[in-house]
Amino acid sequence: MEHDSYKEFDPQIERRVEDLLAQMTLAEKVMQMTQININHHGRDELEARIRHGAGSLLNMYGAEILNEFQKMALEESRLGIPLLVGNDVIHGYRTIFPIPLAWSCTWEPDLVEEGAHIAAEEAAVDGTNWIFAPMVDICRDARWGRIAEGAGEDPFLGQAMAGALVRGFQTPLADGRHIVACPKHYAAYGAAEDGRDYNTVDISERSLRDVYLPPFKAAFDAGAGTVMSSFNEIAGVPASINKFLLTQVLRDEMNFTGLVVSDWNALGELIDHGVAPDLREAARRAALSGVDMDMVSDAYHDHLQSLIEEGAVPEAVVDEAVRRILRLKFALGLFENPYGDTEQTEATFLQPPFREKALEMARKSMVLLKNEAPSSQSATVLPLDAGEVMRLALIGPLADDRREILGCWHRIGRWQDSESVYEVLKKSMPNTEITLVQGCSLEGDDISGFEEALAAAIAADAVVMVLGEAEAMSGEAHSRAYLGLPGRQEELLYAVAAAGKPLIAVLMCGRPLVIPWLAENTAAILLAWHGGIRTGGAVADLLLGKANPSGKLTASWPRALGQVPIYYAHKNSGRPADGPGTSQFDMAHRTRFIDEATEPLFPFGYGLSYTTFAYSDLQVTPPRDLQGTLRVTAVVTNTGAMAGDEIAQLYVRDLVGEVTRPVKELKGFQKVFLAPGESKQIAFEVPVQELGFHGLDLTYKVEPGDFHLWLGPDSSQGLEGAFTL
Repeated sequence: MEHDSYKEFDPQIERRVEDLLAQMTLAEKVMQMTQININHHGRDELEARIRHGAGSLLNMYGAEILNEFQKMALEESRLGIPLLVGNDVIHGYRTIFPIPLAWSCTWEPDLVEEGAHIAAEEAAVDGTNWIFAPMVDICRDARWGRIAEGAGEDPFLGQAMAGALVRGFQTPLADGRHIVACPKHYAAYGAAEDGRDYNTVDISERSLRDVYLPPFKAAFDAGAGTVMSSFNEIAGVPASINKFLLTQVLRDEMNFTGLVVSDWNALGELIDHGVAPDLREAARRAALSGVDMDMVSDAYHDHLQSLIEEGAVPEAVVDEAVRRILRLKFALGLFENPYGDTEQTEATFLQPPFREKALEMARKSMVLLKNEAPSSQSATVLPLDAGEVMRLALIGPLADDRREILGCWHRIGRWQDSESVYEVLKKSMPNTEITLVQGCSLEGDDISGFEEALAAAIAADAVVMVLGEAEAMSGEAHSRAYLGLPGRQEELLYAVAAAGKPLIAVLMCGRPLVIPWLAENTAAILLAWHGGIRTGGAVADLLLGKANPSGKLTASWPRALGQVPIYYAHKNSGRPADGPGTSQFDMAHRTRFIDEATEPLFPFGYGLSYTTFAYSDLQVTPPRDLQGTLRVTAVVTNTGAMAGDEIAQLYVRDLVGEVTRPVKELKGFQKVFLAPGESKQIAFEVPVQELGFHGLDLTYKVEPGDFHLWLGPDSSQGLEGAFTL
């Protein structure tokens, strides 16, 4: 798809910007740098600010009311400048897709791009022209609630998803409208200590550049026209006054020319951070550091004009910020048509192709974590045979749920548009007697349903338990200190297991959970995430084999909470966990736990299928020089009885560097469809320049030397090879 890039220089737009800027008073310039919200400012104040030239609205939905405010801006303000209308469209607008952590598990950037474009179509017709997404924060701590909003732990995959989402949002819409994306949160928000939202980040500049910044660069390279600064500090400097981040890296190194907006009240929070005594100083520092628009704090509104008049902030700083704002409004075509289409909203929302895409996304995002029947039975328990299962016990607080499955940040998404697992299974298994038992709630201590659940399991041919988190247990401000199943769900699991039937667990959640007992004592685990409006249909299709699971994890699942943060691309240390340790004492002294394994329960890249795949014939062609390309090929064969998709993954390790390097780094992935018995050769081409890192002097470099590589189904296994640069 052709997509908008807001990096392009348009002489006509520049002339219009300069003409308009020359007409603006200082007060009008400052108003363009303010973003307002009706719940924060009140209706009367909001209208007054629009008439005085406010730059942007946020968190307001509906074409009718937004059109009213746009008309006010165009016809009742002195210069008639339209409003940027920004909203969080995290995983769909009215058609709610799986949460972003889930849709990253498709490993299909093209599919993710399609989902983003559908969200943009629905948002734009309803009056939104600015999408506060994608969230491209790398996160390696499942306690952080906002892990649900991103693509997981890996910067390479994160770059692919960031670019796809920006292209999807910014592709010109069916009616000719344009929309702009806003990658967030710049930067390193996902590295918050303890996984607590808004918390301190203290990482090295090398980690910042090698791990946390690459997805932002990919979003900018895809043409993103705006970026949102984050709440967190980095090494003592909050992002919204971090001139190193906002000017040196963003403007000078990444050549980003778009608009920087602060996060909600982030300038006001500089007082709590302890770096500004009041809003006046917060406004001064933020303006000088590179924040173009203040989201709701009123720091700019109340203080920026007087700061300029007193010489504390040069007016040239404000002029440049306003240029970026006006440039974007002209590029979006808002001066010509800022309005939503009230007559087309309902016709646009939830179109049948949109719902089908939501079902496809949900199916492909779900991950089969386990599929092993007891030794006395067949090799696997899934898929279920609807003709043989005469009595099905469907147990758990999420078995008939249509609300929680929408996931965090579903905004105007409605539970009435969704379908539960129970509802779809009833239709899909008309000859099966399905006994539905909630057993317990998601939270709380009521265990009155345990006996009924056990009785249903005893009487059943198959038992499916649908367990997990409420949608409000992940997302912003929803960090968790404990990552087990909430409430009494694990005890419900114990009770039902007493029936002695093979248990099939369906997990609906917004993050990796700590589930060692469940993993050990169930026959099969299907990770459904919070899968959006088509969760029920996707789960039913996968349980019954109407679709073959193909999703693979993009965040490692820990065995125990004490392993968190956990990720595959860790450093080796001087005494690696699998090394010899030391003979000085009886117990080997290595980087390990004395009471738990170091490996995750389920590793990054992991996911099963109803068929099996084999890798063979690895061929490695080294690059000729540091400007060349590494070429790696292998053959993948479907060795099972069902057609399926395999996601082949290429990992590389730089064995010796001037600074320490990760034990593995993802450098390529491909999804390949294979019929039973079919083989295909897959090929990866990796430019040598993608094998580098930031060295001792913090410049990016590729060093000659020896490398190992692995090509296989996940980060823990694969064919092994080597090459030398």
